[in-house]
Order: sequence, then C-alpha cells, then structure tokens
Amino acid sequence: MCGIVGILGSHEVAPLILESLKRLEYRGYDSAGIATIHDGTLDRRRAVGKLVNLSDLLVHDPLPGKAGIGHTRWATHGAPAVRNAHPHRSGRVSVVHNGIIENFRELRQELAAIGLIQESDTDTETVAILANHLLDGGATPEQAVEQTLARLNGAYALLFLFEGEEDLMIAARKGSPLAIGHGDGEMFVGSDAIALAPLTSRITYLEEGDWAVVTRHGAQIKDSAGRLANRPAKTIQIDSAQVDKAGHRHFMAKEIAEQPSRLTSALDHYLTEDGTIRLPAPGIDFTDVDRLTLVACGTASYACLVAKYWFEQLAGLPVDVDVASEFRYREPPIPPRTVALFVSQSGETADTLAALRYCRDKAQSIVSVVNVSESSIARESDLALPILAGPEIGVASTKAFSCQLLVLAVLAVEAARQRGKLDDNALADRIAALRALPGLVNHSLGTSDETGRIAAQLAEARDILFLGRGRMYPLALEGALKLKEISYIHAEAYASGELKHGPIALVDKSVPVIVMAPHDELFDKTVSNMQEVMARGGQVLLITDREGARVAGHGVWETLVLPDVAPLWAPILYAVPAQLLAYHTAIAKGTDVDQPRNLAKSVTVE
Repeated sequence: MCGIVGILGSHEVAPLILESLKRLEYRGYDSAGIATIHDGTLDRRRAVGKLVNLSDLLVHDPLPGKAGIGHTRWATHGAPAVRNAHPHRSGRVSVVHNGIIENFRELRQELAAIGLIQESDTDTETVAILANHLLDGGATPEQAVEQTLARLNGAYALLFLFEGEEDLMIAARKGSPLAIGHGDGEMFVGSDAIALAPLTSRITYLEEGDWAVVTRHGAQIKDSAGRLANRPAKTIQIDSAQVDKAGHRHFMAKEIAEQPSRLTSALDHYLTEDGTIRLPAPGIDFTDVDRLTLVACGTASYACLVAKYWFEQLAGLPVDVDVASEFRYREPPIPPRTVALFVSQSGETADTLAALRYCRDKAQSIVSVVNVSESSIARESDLALPILAGPEIGVASTKAFSCQLLVLAVLAVEAARQRGKLDDNALADRIAALRALPGLVNHSLGTSDETGRIAAQLAEARDILFLGRGRMYPLALEGALKLKEISYIHAEAYASGELKHGPIALVDKSVPVIVMAPHDELFDKTVSNMQEVMARGGQVLLITDREGARVAGHGVWETLVLPDVAPLWAPILYAVPAQLLAYHTAIAKGTDVDQPRNLAKSVTVE
C-alpha cells in the first residue's frame, strides 16, 4: 500500500529517494516525505498530495545527506496532513512504516503517562517515541529497535534512521513486505523491488518476523527468535521500459494494450508445442482432490468466480469462492482432499495472505496464482503459478485480471484432463480456443474509439447497472468495479435473472444498463431480461458478438460488437470492453485514471 525507500549511499540521497518513490506512486498515496542524516544531523521534509509537492519543497528547502529514508503514505490513522505524513520523528529517531500497529493506543497512553506526547494522529509516531525513549534510557539503536519490536502488535514494515548514525538503517518486517538491495559500497531498502530496480538488481527479501541491521558493508538479518538468518540475495531483472508509459497517455491505456502479448507469454509458458499443459513442479494431482477453495480480494475474486464455472463445468470439481477479508473470520471447515487456491496480483495482499496461513495446516495443498514470483504469497505456497503479466502500475487491474483468468483456465483444463472429463479431441479443441485468445483480444482493442464515443455519454450518468448471466455475471461485477474505481460513477452489477428480484426498480431512462451477452447457451434468457429493461425505458448498451447483435441489437441504445469466441473463454475477451468503458468514461470525466482517489494498488493492511 504505502511505499518505503531507504538508501545508505555515496551520493546525495534525497533526489534518489524521490525518484524511487515516484516508481511507487502506483501503489496509491496522499502524502510523502524524506528524512536524511547530514553531518550527523537528522532532518526531514514532508508534503501533502502528489510527489511534485515534495519535489517543489526540496527545491526551495534542500535536504542534504548521503543516508536517508522516504515514504509515500496512504492514510489510515489520521487524515492526510503534514503532521501525519512520514517520516515521523521523535528526538534522535526517524521512522517510516507500512501497516497498522494495533496496540498503538495502549502504547500511546503508557508513553503519555511519562510525559511523552504525540504530535500526530498516527500509530507510527508511537513507534518513534518508544524507540527514542529506549535510546534515552541507554539502549543502542539495535537494542532500542529490538525492544520496540517486542512491544508491537499488528502488521508492519518499518525502517529506522538515527541521528548521529550516518552508516545505519534498521529494517523490520511483520506482515508487510520489505526487501534489502545490495550495491557496491551502498545499501538500499524498499517495500517493492520496482522501487529499487534503478539502484540495484541484487535483492534479499526479509521473511516474516525478520529484522535487519543495514550498513554500507551489508546487512545482518535476525529472525523473529533473534537468531542470525542467512537470507539469500537474488538477482531481479525489471525492465525499466515496463514501468513507463511507452507513449501512452496513461499506464492503464498501456496495460490494456499489452494484453495480447502478455496472454501470449502466459500461453507459451503453460502450453507446449505439442498441445499439452505444462505446470511447474510439483504440479497438482487433481485425481486426489475432492474440492477447491478459491480465495482472493477485489478484481482477483471475480477471476475466481469465473474459474468456479470452469472447474465445475469442465472438471466436475466442486468449488467454493470466498473474499479473503471474510474467509478466516467465519472459521470455515477445510475438508480432507481440499486444495486451497489464492489469487493476488501483488502476492502481498494482507487478507489473502492471512487466509493462506489459516489454510496452511488444514488444506491438502496451497496453490497461488500471482504476478510477483518472489512475493510472500508465492513463497508460502506449495505451488506458485505466475501469470506473467509484467509490472502493472495502474491501480485498476487490467492485464493482470486477463492473465489471472487465463492461468485459471489452463488449470481448469488440466484438472478436466486428469479427471477424465476431456478426451484427446476435446482437449485439443479447448487448447486451440485458448491459443486464439490473444488475436481476438487484439481485435477487440480496435473498438476503443467506438467505446470512447459511448463513454462520453455514460459519463453524464449518476448510476449505471451491469447485467450478465453464467460466466458473464462475474464480468458484469468486474465491469461495475472498474467503472466505480476510476470514474467515481456509482455502478452495480447483477445476475440478469435477479433483475426482477429488486434491481429493476432502479431502471428508468436516466440509468444506462450495460448487458454483457455473447451468443451462448444463456443468450436467450439474458435477452429476455434485457427486454424487461427496455420496456421500462432503460437505455441498454449491448456487448455481444455478430450473431448476438443480429438477433437482439434492434432497439437498444448502443451495441458493441466483439469477435466470435469459444463461449467457455468469453470472459477473457469480454474483460476488454469492460476496461475500455471504464477508461474512456474516466477520461471524459477528467478523473485520475492511474491513481484514483482513496485507492491503493497493493492492500497490505486489513
């Protein structure tokens, strides 16, 4: 969620930290700040709003120093304000923090009782005050941090800087990701490898409960029990071209356009030239599985809802789908021979990671579908399946969603093959239809101009409904979510058959209704529901194929025609118009497409 960068360098670090923080803007934030040590003196600069405000502040009030920490904050405790922006400082200690300290109120009261009063509304300042209090009591920086960590409950990635210590940072990780970068006489700390990519390619990921004393000569890492831990350094190659806009107006536009190539990469990874499916070791024996439990948040949860249809229809395998934030709190029983499957773009989603840990000793195996192969969720899974979408910078997920769907589709086909539900011919047909998807998605991108014209009219609406049946119902949910995320228009999605059970009361000529209806086995039923909308003055945008438009396009407000696609895989194709509608509507409304208000890319707190 928030972004952390720390540098022990050989050059002035404030400009380097600022540039690294810019690479974390996609995570979402509402304030930012930097603290440095110069000639032994600790100082900081903080600003509300975009990083350009911090940059302007640094021009007028420079921050010298070759050791420093920086942060982009997404507000939890305390409104966006300079006093609540990170880094926080108390005496000789400055700290940046991702996560939530759940017992900060008790700690705050304890510290206030001895006259140590907070200036901010945040939980993070309590950490700085406690650490500085321990320093004043005679503790070394290492002892102060170790004793502070022992008092904290909750989730955190913490990075400490100390006045008078120009060759020291201390990092700690519990629940929120943190990585250490290795340079030549320099060391770096970041919440995201993308932030460190211009600085180093050698990364050490801290494990749960680790804390590290970092100097320019290296890092000494201890585990949660205080034992020295030998965490390996890995070489990470992140192409800088993947994290710029490549001539597009927005990252979201670039990432929508990248989908054909990303889908091709994923297909090449999982499908062999002779048409068989290739899973990484140790694979999954679906003949030994009675049930799948799929868990995710947001857009990823809608990918799971689509996959439920695929696994049940293709493989005859029962599937439960849960949103991660609710999953473990109802303490669901996990029957024997259950595979728990977790989907997360970042691989760091706090609720999803917590759900995975709930299933650790209960499920037969843990499988994850992730975009970051070195993420916490991937590392804690028995089998991690990469979606190969590449870095996704726009907050609203696009290429990651389509690649999640593709990997889940491949897995469903493999489950059907293993369980004897597909003969060789049927298997070849399913795979051939998957192979056709990149070309079909590329074709559907050609509707962008037409979608823009329609979106200009949608932008005038206050409320919009999405309808879909069967496999298209989760796509309706995803379409509504995309529109809400970046255009701020209230949008809701319903299964078409549920229309008469309440939502039809909302329909009038001022409420556009977007119907996602390929000409499949449920098309006639969907069209019947669509006619009910039109009979009540509803303005229908029908998203369908050529046959669907021929049969049902008469009398609708607008029609978007997509290429013909195998009905089973239509959700992957129909994700594209949902994305384009949201994108062009946001453009028409003038909202921030890549960094919509109040949202963050990676949700690392509950």
